[in-house]
Amino acid sequence: MSEAKRILVGEDSSIIINLTKSVLAFENYEMKAAKNGKLVLELFEKEDFDLILMDLSMPVMNGVECTKIIRALSDPKKSQLPIIAISGNINNYTMDEFRKIGFNEFIPKPLDFDILLATVKKYLN
Repeated sequence: MSEAKRILVGEDSSIIINLTKSVLAFENYEMKAAKNGKLVLELFEKEDFDLILMDLSMPVMNGVECTKIIRALSDPKKSQLPIIAISGNINNYTMDEFRKIGFNEFIPKPLDFDILLATVKKYLN
């Protein structure tokens, strides 16, 4: 059996973290969560992940800033990792703007967990 794919979730809502963890565990994905962009970067530095789900609005460092830092890393394995934005999109970004920031995909909040799972599978399978 292959090793479980590892997903890092940058999200400040405990409710969304717990729901996401349940949905991902159902598909045997392993998940770690960080409640702000700074913590995402700290975890990302220490461990390897296969994908990041990134909330845009987090305290300390938001998801946009965090994604730009990841995309600027010198390690191509880390800098090119798929990053999926999850957000209420209060800034009304277009998909083109999300891509310019460095996101591969965008999932709107409130999260539809069928869409979340389908999007994650698209990048990990």
